[in-house]
Amino acid sequence: MKPLILIIEDEHAQAQILQYNLEAEGYRVKHAPTADEGLLLIQEYSPNLILLDWMLPDMSGIEVCRQIKVNPETKTIPVIMLTARGTEDDKVRGLGVGADDYVVKPHSIKELIARIKANLRKVGIGNTELSYAGIEMNTETYRVRRDGENIKLGPTEFRLLKTFLGRPQKVWSRTQLLDHVWGADIYVDERTVDVHIGRLRKSLNRGKRRNLIRTIRSAGYALDQDD
Repeated sequence: MKPLILIIEDEHAQAQILQYNLEAEGYRVKHAPTADEGLLLIQEYSPNLILLDWMLPDMSGIEVCRQIKVNPETKTIPVIMLTARGTEDDKVRGLGVGADDYVVKPHSIKELIARIKANLRKVGIGNTELSYAGIEMNTETYRVRRDGENIKLGPTEFRLLKTFLGRPQKVWSRTQLLDHVWGADIYVDERTVDVHIGRLRKSLNRGKRRNLIRTIRSAGYALDQDD
């Protein structure tokens, strides 16, 4: 499934241009015109990257970025600040609260898309090789190895593992996994997630290997090597 990008931007025309160009590149896109709505969409959809305007009607983009980066659930999501404020002090302030990149308006769409791709690669999205705790995945050849040994997975288990490898240690709710693996427009019972998690665990743990898929009661699942 294509990466999901959240645009938090109050200028409707600007957001439309961004959404059109990002969708033309194959990304899925959500838009929030306010900080409050943006923070809600982050929790609901767990986007892969956030384009964040500095000047929002209800809260500064700086404060939004700070809230994203202090939250253990969202701190690994790349945030690109979009702003007309281009002084060195402004850039330092934006990067100081955890922004991963800083783009001054007006900007080239091509440059912005290049920066998006670069920031996604830093978190393993767009790379053909994903790895964590001895698990290696090649998304071109569809091969998975653990500790050097080939692991056979079904298509759904492969997509589940790819989702986990894209954000190691993140806790994914069943609803989030349904949206990312099966698609938001497809109805699947949440218990189906548990069934496929069980199959994925069985494949990865063959040979009495340590279980890396952690169950978090009332929250969901995470790929995590911590006990």
